[in-house]
Amino acid sequence: MSLDEVQDVRTPDAAATPDTPAGPSKPGAWAALRPLLLRMHFYAGVLIAPLLFLAAATGLLYAGSWQAEKIIYSDELTVSRVGESTVPLSAQLTAARATVPDGKVVGVWPAPDAEATTRVIMEAPGLAEGQTRTVFVDPYTAHVNGVLTTEGDALPLRAWLSEFHSSLQLGEFGRNYSELAASWLWVVALGGLALWIGRRRSRKALLVLPDRAATGRRKTLSWHGAVGLWAVAGLVALSATGLTWSKYAGENIGRVQDGLGGATPSVSAALAPGSGAGSDEHAAHAGHGMPEGMEMPAAPASADIGIDKAVAAARAAGVTHELRVTLPAKGNGYVVKEQDKQLPVHLDSVSVDPADGRIIDELRFADYPVLAKLTRFGIDLHMGKTLGLANQIALGALAVAVMFLVFWGYRMWWLRRPTKDRTLSAGRPQPRGAWRKVPPTVLLPLAAVTALVGWFVPMLGISLVAFLVVDAVLGAIAARRAA
Repeated sequence: MSLDEVQDVRTPDAAATPDTPAGPSKPGAWAALRPLLLRMHFYAGVLIAPLLFLAAATGLLYAGSWQAEKIIYSDELTVSRVGESTVPLSAQLTAARATVPDGKVVGVWPAPDAEATTRVIMEAPGLAEGQTRTVFVDPYTAHVNGVLTTEGDALPLRAWLSEFHSSLQLGEFGRNYSELAASWLWVVALGGLALWIGRRRSRKALLVLPDRAATGRRKTLSWHGAVGLWAVAGLVALSATGLTWSKYAGENIGRVQDGLGGATPSVSAALAPGSGAGSDEHAAHAGHGMPEGMEMPAAPASADIGIDKAVAAARAAGVTHELRVTLPAKGNGYVVKEQDKQLPVHLDSVSVDPADGRIIDELRFADYPVLAKLTRFGIDLHMGKTLGLANQIALGALAVAVMFLVFWGYRMWWLRRPTKDRTLSAGRPQPRGAWRKVPPTVLLPLAAVTALVGWFVPMLGISLVAFLVVDAVLGAIAARRAA
């Protein structure tokens, strides 16, 4: 998928190859649309490519952070010795509270396997929004292995890289960069796919494999197109899933999802009048806020069976994998959720009455609406959770592919420069006015769809209008100079 496949000044190696279109253009809509698509692909590639490169580079670092934090924080995450039996969760809570006496417990994540520590999540003074103090407790001895500032399930390294990937550590304003990159990624990818498939070539194998016999710009184009073809499905998926939690497009996607009955459900923890005390709070996916379903507790109910019996009741109800417990707050009971997002996922949840251990409500992942399931899988794939290490390697490979595609695109732009011009220059785009050759029966529906998509994905629409305005101004200046 090239930044621009058409040369105003053609180099000898491009003119003599069988892959280069020769003779009159193909009749029909494609022949009319191709120059327009070329111009769009060129400008989108040249102007948006730096943002795509940044997103890919920071995404590569984030994909590697999953394994890196296991090494860097191994003392906190793992026990020194696997014991024969664990101490009660209540004892582990007591140890955590003694370590952070000014903290308020938000949740407890029992050790998910024999070698892991229990995490006690606390709010504490001096933390930024979305941050918590996490105490890592040895479940066999109640010894505190360490305390870290975390965001969701992300430890400091991954939390920092997550924010770096989404906003370049520039706060809310910085999120515009990642949303702009995600808004254009699918456009550039699908446009490049159409251009690459639409080329005439001597051998079908050259569609999916680079042409090793090619030289110069054609060699670069061959690598750009073949690698882009293999990566396009992943790139479109990354774009779509990234937009789901973006600021502007994400709001529109959420409204459509809710309107279609695909909102993510949540278990009800509300107690009957007079049963206890509590309040709930919404949370977000890892690395971008508090964990899902984590409520901020107020004063606990006077009648409380304790966390150990609440967890036992949840396990008896079939909620057993990688548990996250929210303590009861005013008007609410315990909430016990599974958070095993690696296939096969376990995401069931129940609420437990703190007075007697009765199950108040239960929610099975199998009962989620289809759209909610797809959203859950999409976000977790994007973050490298669903397939574990394989998922993270695939994300890393996609990130490297994007960086190479950007490099090859700019290289082709440079190789397309007029060779006889001694001044510093670069390749020129497809001439203006390509849209005039598109039949009205194609142009009008295309314009309507573009307007609708631009409204639905605002960062795409605003930047596209900006491109068109700047291009029109430059065209007017060029015409005045030529007059």
